[in-house]
Amino acid sequence: MSARTQRATPSPDDDAFFDVPATVLCAFCGQSDCPGCSTEPEQASGVVAIVPWERPGASLWSRLWATATATTQGAEAFFSALPDGPVSPALRFAVLAELLAVTSMLLFVTPLGVLALPNLAVDVATNPTTRATALRWLAAGVPTVAIWMVVAHAAHGIALDAGARGAGARSQRRRAARFGLYACGWDLMTGPLGAVVLLLTKGAGPAMDLLGLSMSAPGRAAIALLSGVYGLRTAEATRARRAGTVVAVVTAILSGVAVIVIAAW
Repeated sequence: MSARTQRATPSPDDDAFFDVPATVLCAFCGQSDCPGCSTEPEQASGVVAIVPWERPGASLWSRLWATATATTQGAEAFFSALPDGPVSPALRFAVLAELLAVTSMLLFVTPLGVLALPNLAVDVATNPTTRATALRWLAAGVPTVAIWMVVAHAAHGIALDAGARGAGARSQRRRAARFGLYACGWDLMTGPLGAVVLLLTKGAGPAMDLLGLSMSAPGRAAIALLSGVYGLRTAEATRARRAGTVVAVVTAILSGVAVIVIAAW
């Protein structure tokens, strides 16, 4: 007798099951064309989610874009399972994402500035002194704004940790900092560069959805972190998010004023 067990006659329920078309979605970012947001065993005690940016082997752009997509389009899944780990990879992601986001925004608004201030545009184009001054401001301004955005996002994460502790959860400051740094993917994904990439790869519909995502992603991500990582109930997570948001907004305003004062000085 064969060792293989003979299967019984399939039931109608079985037929209904096998009639469903096979569609594979990433359990981490929810995308059907995910380039690698899977899970891998890290410790013998279980399985942890691996951030696409921190996965070896893929190209820089694919890791960057997969992570930006996960933080925005798959915010709940990504941040509710955000693993603990070193801050340095998240910091590198944040700096690169913000540099690209700020640069793409600058390229987007420059033609509008030329139309609004044509005399200044002509002066920059024809006067070497004015052009050199403009280039110096750009060389200093782009990284300054990018770093300011990184600091603001990191402060948001730390503020959420403080809000979670106020609600009775255990402090996880390093993971909260990673939340803030990976949240810089919102700015890349919902900025001009993200819109262009989505328009070319996915079409006009997903590109048009970016405005809504830019408004909803921060709140959804914060609730996901506070519920999934800190284990807070919905009401507690909502209160902690509000407290964290207030602190983050005040910090962003104060640091922005400091940057302007330093630049003017």
